[in-house]
Amino acid sequence: MRLLLARHGESVWNEVRRFQGAADVPLSERGREQARALGRALGAYRIAAAYVSPLGRARETAAIALGQAGVPVTAMAELRELSLGEWEGCLATEIQAREGDPYAAWLRAPADCPPPGGEPLAAVRERVVRAVTRIAAAHPDGQDVLVVAHGGVISVYACHLLGCHPNSLWRLRVDNASLTIVRPPRLMTLNDTRHLGAMDVVHLTSLGAEAGRVRAAARPPR
Repeated sequence: MRLLLARHGESVWNEVRRFQGAADVPLSERGREQARALGRALGAYRIAAAYVSPLGRARETAAIALGQAGVPVTAMAELRELSLGEWEGCLATEIQAREGDPYAAWLRAPADCPPPGGEPLAAVRERVVRAVTRIAAAHPDGQDVLVVAHGGVISVYACHLLGCHPNSLWRLRVDNASLTIVRPPRLMTLNDTRHLGAMDVVHLTSLGAEAGRVRAAARPPR
């Protein structure tokens, strides 16, 4: 199976840098444009099935990107974004002003210092790996399978594949409407945004056998 992991397009909260986590927030107009560009990139693949987060921004991205292709789409609760607890709905500047050191600690070590009421990264990893295992079992014949999910979900799975400590999570960059390609258990390409052209800065990281060569800016998903 070749797994095409796509992050949803920009949401209205991404647009203003508001933390959303598991909150259900729609796409912005730019996000819809990104989804259309993603759809053009997906035309290079023969997608047998798609699996999506139940959150609206992921479902809308999948619907726009796949268009009338007739690809069966299944929503999976395990693919929802990680919960940020009390920080959801807040601007980063508001969190920093209110929380101070706990916010900085979360940026440095998200596994050790989750947001108040937030979902532990170990639990996120468990459900995401479980979802991918189920998807792989349903597609044993090397098919192309699309997953439309979230920055946190894709980063957690990439860390799992690379054997990285969960505290390294924000060292991996996963942009809106980017493509990350996996042939489990191998991570082939991380955060390909070439299809977005002028809509985004190209940030393509091709991964070889050595995990230590990953080069990505730290940017926690919102």
